[in-house]
Amino acid sequence: MNIKLNHSEYQTKAGAGLPVVAMCLLILSACTTTQKVDIKQSGVSCSFLANDCSLLTVGGKDQTGLRYVNPAAQWRHYTKIIIDPVTFWGGSSTQISSSDQQMLVNYLSQQLKEELGKKFEIVDQPGPGVMKFDAALTDAEAATPGLRSISMIVPQAHMLSNLKYLATGTMPFVGAAQVEAKVTDSVTGQILAMVVDKRIGGGSFTTGFQWQWGDAENAINHWAELAATRLSSWTSGTAPAQ
Repeated sequence: MNIKLNHSEYQTKAGAGLPVVAMCLLILSACTTTQKVDIKQSGVSCSFLANDCSLLTVGGKDQTGLRYVNPAAQWRHYTKIIIDPVTFWGGSSTQISSSDQQMLVNYLSQQLKEELGKKFEIVDQPGPGVMKFDAALTDAEAATPGLRSISMIVPQAHMLSNLKYLATGTMPFVGAAQVEAKVTDSVTGQILAMVVDKRIGGGSFTTGFQWQWGDAENAINHWAELAATRLSSWTSGTAPAQ
């Protein structure tokens, strides 16, 4: 006897054959705009942070890829912040055009000012109670818009995309961005915190229709919001700096 399954029945039966953990991963990947990429300390050159890179350790699940928080920092002392101009440190081998580099650093500068400005007074001179925030984009990758859309919309292609996610932890044709940043005391130069983080496009359907740098911009949005939230919680004492 031949049994024909319609598309919805096929998806149900195919899904039933997947382990519960795998199904949870697929659900999570389908909701995320960006996702964190694990970074090994030995595999990062830290072109921007230079020798201070040795202080970094691997972050936890809800933290950046690599991080350092000074255990002696007096966070509640700080109420103001200087935001230095963002730079691009991709090296001579980068395939990103100068105009795209400038666009991305301008966008990161804009988002940092917008988000940090909600929590702190932004100033341009060092002084007591003033932090200094320095950030650099060290890598970025453009998404492939046409193929990205197909992988999200066409059912067969989307199923293959999900299988790739289960096998590698990434979706196909996505963009990416990597950042290095540090927060210091504006007077003494003491390092208060540092991060290195890389994010790639997630599996959200909304990202299937964006332009080639949309994933990089989503990563930048995430970093700016995270920086503002974490620094505010530490300086206000509502959360421990860890």
